[in-house]
Amino acid sequence: MSTLPVVPEWEPVLAANLRTPVDLANKSDRLEIERLAAKYGLQPIRWPATWPPDTTTAMLAATYAKRIGRGVAFSLAAFRQAFAGGRDLGDEDTVLIAGAACEMHPTALRKGIDLAGTEAALAEANQRALAAGVSQLPAIQVGSRVFMGTDVITPASAALVNKPPQAALATRPPQAALVNKPPPNTP
Repeated sequence: MSTLPVVPEWEPVLAANLRTPVDLANKSDRLEIERLAAKYGLQPIRWPATWPPDTTTAMLAATYAKRIGRGVAFSLAAFRQAFAGGRDLGDEDTVLIAGAACEMHPTALRKGIDLAGTEAALAEANQRALAAGVSQLPAIQVGSRVFMGTDVITPASAALVNKPPQAALATRPPQAALVNKPPPNTP
């Protein structure tokens, strides 16, 4: 499986707020994602019965998780629940299970989801993604270039190898984003 040559910083983004979200209800889009999963040696996708879900709560949870240092762990756990377990990301129980998998207490997660600051942070992340030109997920931004679509890792990796990362915004299907920022200069 291809990976990025840098460790990105994950940035949750609500795909429904982008200009042209991928239509995962469309059977051909699902088949493309299943083909890519097989290409990368991943287990077969188990689609949730309710698709596409309303992922607002899941993205608020991912935003809160990022703020407490568990953004990647939460996002990966949520994706496992959705695409390995076939669970609905629009269901609060699925979100709480994903949180528990990365040691987030359900009460704390519920409170974090409800914080005005969490909602504002998600809205700001969406605005940054739109300003960068992200119109569909997954997406990876390398400098001023944005790579979008289901198979973005290879071209984004090539761009990162050829140009040191300045700021990379990347997303994983279907609803989360990554941002890579270079470490601050140290003396």
